[in-house]
Formats: sequence, structure tokens, C-alpha cells
Amino acid sequence: MVRKVKRAAKSLGYLPDATARSLRLGGTRQVVFAVDDIGNPNYVQMLRSIEHEFGSDGPRLSVVATGRDPEHTTELVRSLNMGVGDGLIISPIRVTPNLRRAIVESVVPVVVIGSLHRKVDVDSVRIDSSTAVGYAVEHLVAIGRSRIAFINGPLDTNPGAARRRGFDEAMARLGAQVHPEWQVAADDFTVSAGRAAAVELFDHLAAAGMQIDAVVAGNDLIGVGTISAAIGRGLRVPEDVAITGIDDTEIASVYNPPLTSVSLQSAERGRLAARLLMDRFENPACEPRSIEVVPELIVRESTHPAGKKETRS
Repeated sequence: MVRKVKRAAKSLGYLPDATARSLRLGGTRQVVFAVDDIGNPNYVQMLRSIEHEFGSDGPRLSVVATGRDPEHTTELVRSLNMGVGDGLIISPIRVTPNLRRAIVESVVPVVVIGSLHRKVDVDSVRIDSSTAVGYAVEHLVAIGRSRIAFINGPLDTNPGAARRRGFDEAMARLGAQVHPEWQVAADDFTVSAGRAAAVELFDHLAAAGMQIDAVVAGNDLIGVGTISAAIGRGLRVPEDVAITGIDDTEIASVYNPPLTSVSLQSAERGRLAARLLMDRFENPACEPRSIEVVPELIVRESTHPAGKKETRS
């Protein structure tokens, strides 16, 4: 029943009183950008791109950190229908049925950067994280690495689940040996959590008398933490252990050694999300669109001793 009312409201151009009043006055001219962690450089790239796409005459951008609790995100989505803002760009890494329902039923326009797990009528920009991890595994196998470990982020997140699936599928496809003991999940997608997980992995391998020659990290921050842990254990990167990240954030290019990474096109995803939202403002009745962006492998010194830069997309 709620969805029928929502569809009817959209077709008639109905908005809740507070939102309608603000739009008659020129709108709140405010768009909310909601992310799990505003300190993550992946989101910083998106933010800059969104701001640039809006331009100086566009809406103001308000950034909100939703944290780990999807219910906080759900309440944020619902609050927009009370006139808090004119639109929402959201990049959720944990999706619950309540959050999915709040997004689908929102009268205020919402653009999702990521996936809601199901086909829903909402504008979105997507990228396949599992494919990105596959690129990293293929690169490591191509340079002769065969004992490949995986330090992922939390498995209860969209990216964590997708990247684990991508790692397992790529290893199976390439016939690479998989050891469950060589796969660990960091508590978060951060440098400190990545370093702690890598220290635990390296110490376990040493105690068990096992050696690896490569690590795929769940993102660049975990990758940087892994390099730090490897060097702290007396390992040379990449001679003893080659390390890749995911995201291709700025830290990947400036760290020592620079980190091979798979770009998830964060800036482009932010730009496309901003464009979808602006198009929705201009034509509220248009059909929802979903745009998929292609990842790109950027090879740097953490896997290539000569520092030869290569790309693959």
C-alpha cells in the first residue's frame, strides 16, 4: 500500500509540506552525502567530484558519517522526507531490509553509489568489486606468485562479501592454491585494522612454518597496513611478498613502496551520482537509471621491483 501511495505521489508531483515549501522558495539547496567513514580517502575522492559536478551555482553539499549501524542510515533517509534536504547521495556498505525499504519509499530523490542487493527502482552507480579483486589475483599470478593470501575487510559489509567472492572465484579459475589459513578479515577498512590483521597472519604463518609470496588487500588502507606489517617482520616488498590494494586512492601512489591497486573509479562514480541526481531534479518522472563503471588495474612498485607502471581495464 505504501509503495502504491508513493508511486501516485511521484506521478502527481506531490511532496511533503516541508519539502514542497522549501522548493517553492528555491529549495533548501542542500544535498546530503552519506558514507560509512568520512575519513576514508575513497569517499574524499567522491566528495570532491560531486562538489565539482554541482558547481558554484549548484546545491550545497552536507556530508554525514553514518557509522557501522545501518539503522542510523535508515533514520537519515527517512529524515529527508521531513524537509532536511532536497536529495541524498548514499554509499552504504551494510544494507538491511529496513534501509532498502526507506530508500525505495523515499519521496526525496536518492542516488545510491553501490548495490542494494536487489533490483530496485532507484538511481544508482555500481562497480563490481569481485571483478576488481580478480584483476589483482590475475596480476599476481601473471608475475609468478602462487602462494597468495587475502586480507579482507569485514565480511558483513557489501564490499567485504563481494571481494571475498571475487578472490575465491579468481583463485579457482586460475588454479591457484587456496589455504583457508591464508585468508583473514580485518575489523575495519583502515590502516590500523589492516596492520593488525597482517601481523596476525604473518605471525601465524611463521609459527606454522608456512610461507606466502603475495597478499591481496581488501582496500588501499589495509594494503598500506600490510606493507607496514611485512616490513616490520623483516620482509622485502615486493621481493619477498608482493602486495596489492583496492581503490587506487592517493595514498597508494605516495606510500613507500607505491602500492599496486585496482581503481574503483571513485571520482567518476561520484561525478555520475551527482549527474543522476541533477537529472532527477530536472525531470522527477524519468525512469531510474543504473550505471556500471569498470575497474582498472594500476601496477606500481609493491608488485613490480622495476617500478614499471601498467594498467588493465
